Amino acid sequence: MTTPITVDIPHQLGRAEAHRRIEDGFAKVLQQLPGGGAGHVTESWDGDRLAFSVSALGQTVRGVIDVLDNTVRMEIELPGFLGAIANGLKGRLQKAGQLLLTRK
Repeated sequence: MTTPITVDIPHQLGRAEAHRRIEDGFAKVLQQLPGGGAGHVTESWDGDRLAFSVSALGQTVRGVIDVLDNTVRMEIELPGFLGAIANGLKGRLQKAGQLLLTRK
């Protein structure tokens, strides 16, 4: 069983600049995920959608990031026991994403 997390981060950068910042700073966002700093990471862009997975300690976290004109939406599936940390993780992802999209 998985626990879904959805995080919407508003921005005023325009789609192209938000895409560039997500692409350049994705590693910083990954550090907020369980195993994100030490696990096996796959990522694949299709237009303005980034599909990714992080595998560590026998668990795999999968998700997508959609870059829209004025919002970046993260949808992440937390497997098994990781669902118990969903609320805390959502806040950390919101903060990391907001920093990425507001720094000059």
